Amino acid sequence: MEQKIPGQPFSHSVATGAARRWMTAVLAAQSVHRKLRLGPFAGQARNGSWHLAPAADTTPTKATFCARLLPVPANRIAASEGMSPGTQRNVAATRLSCMKNMLRVAAGVAAAGVVAACGSAPATSRPLSLAVSYGTAAGVPAASPLPYGAADTAFGLDVLGAWCRQEPHANIVLSPESLATGLGLAYLGARGATARAMARVLHLPAAGPELEAGLHARSAALRGLDGPGVTVSGSDRVWADPSLTTQRSYLDDVATAYGAGLWRVPLQSDPARAAAQIDAAIAAATHGHIPQLMGPDSLNGSGWVLTDALYLHAAWASPFQASQTAAGPFTTAAGPRASAQFMNGGGFRSARAGGWTAVSLPYRGGKLAMLALLPAASSAASPGGCPALSTATLGRLTTALARGAGDRTPGETAIALPKVSLRSSVSMQKLLTRLGLGIAFGEGADFTGLSPQACCIATVIHAATLAVGERGTVASAATAAGIAPTAEPVELNRVVFDRPYLLLVTDTATGEPLFLARVANPG
Repeated sequence: MEQKIPGQPFSHSVATGAARRWMTAVLAAQSVHRKLRLGPFAGQARNGSWHLAPAADTTPTKATFCARLLPVPANRIAASEGMSPGTQRNVAATRLSCMKNMLRVAAGVAAAGVVAACGSAPATSRPLSLAVSYGTAAGVPAASPLPYGAADTAFGLDVLGAWCRQEPHANIVLSPESLATGLGLAYLGARGATARAMARVLHLPAAGPELEAGLHARSAALRGLDGPGVTVSGSDRVWADPSLTTQRSYLDDVATAYGAGLWRVPLQSDPARAAAQIDAAIAAATHGHIPQLMGPDSLNGSGWVLTDALYLHAAWASPFQASQTAAGPFTTAAGPRASAQFMNGGGFRSARAGGWTAVSLPYRGGKLAMLALLPAASSAASPGGCPALSTATLGRLTTALARGAGDRTPGETAIALPKVSLRSSVSMQKLLTRLGLGIAFGEGADFTGLSPQACCIATVIHAATLAVGERGTVASAATAAGIAPTAEPVELNRVVFDRPYLLLVTDTATGEPLFLARVANPG
């Protein structure tokens, strides 16, 4: 078969019959892809397994199709309207082929910076095989994602406030969505007091099946943000050492809530290699904006690493004119003035509430917008002050903006906004402990829902980037929550066949015995 760099469209003139059959299956399934509302082939579903750079055209690739199709439950394929039984079988077979030909990560991460899905690695790098499996995503009732957006906002404001008080003079950038997802993957394995503490800190609005339905709706809403001029994509994964047991029920839960699968890497035996593999996936999912999240020494003995990655590239609905950008003074958090490049434009909605002024800057398509939030000048009287923005005040501002009930007629507000390029990468353990999550980091933690061998959270690392310019915004984020195994191995029920025994090979559906044997002397 002709060798192709992963992420590039497969050639229509490949030499082998197997390749032609694959392309036929993928092309035949395009209509199914549209019926399942998985989005365009170019790019990756929000909770798929890979992020592939958008192709120059819409020719489907083997990798892209697998990334879109795998998170879809088989029962959803079967239930799709207007799909013939033959087409269902075709898509099911294609899905199985995807699962059998999973990811290879290039060892030369710095040179390649890609995750190779359903294909081969570039000739310049040495591939490392990764074993992957998915739980069974349960059918869930329809739910609203709105309570989960509110929960992530409250959590994000809590984190921002604590971080600002810790570093009052620093630029800060984070993704509440990514951090909540990374910790949410851990929460699904938490039990008892640990689960209750995590639910409080994350402001989770529900528990049990209702929570899974809500998280599923949240994931679906995020997948629906893509559109002309706007790319929103990401990846959620559970990484586990092959020597450790992961509960099947946990894999089902993360597949339902986040579309996440299990990837086996040598976290215990070769942590440097495992970290490189995780970093390769994160770098690919963020288009290279976060090339290294973990690092070889950051695993802290983790037996599992739960990761989320998020990428945003969005164009303004009304771009700023570069010719109008000009230098101007900016009073820093530390007190002294600095020079900033201010973008200047008009025609925006604005609102005021609780001492804050909010201006809404919409992106193309109207599904996404950036709120620029300016506190009252008096709040900066003491250098390094961290004015608190409450969820109630933010709610009043967003409601006023949505209704067009700002302090000016919609479209009248002009704005002077600095161009910025922000970057952060921090360990979140101390900050999260101050917010009330300390129990999850201690030996008294209960993550037995993930594994009987799971102890506690060993590390939480969060990185984010944000660049705001005349044409729009490019941002990325990644979160890794490492779970340590228990100090002592869990005693498993062990059966030793040390005397004569029987072997029976049967059809599990009918009980038909294909082979039957008695072993009297295995030597």
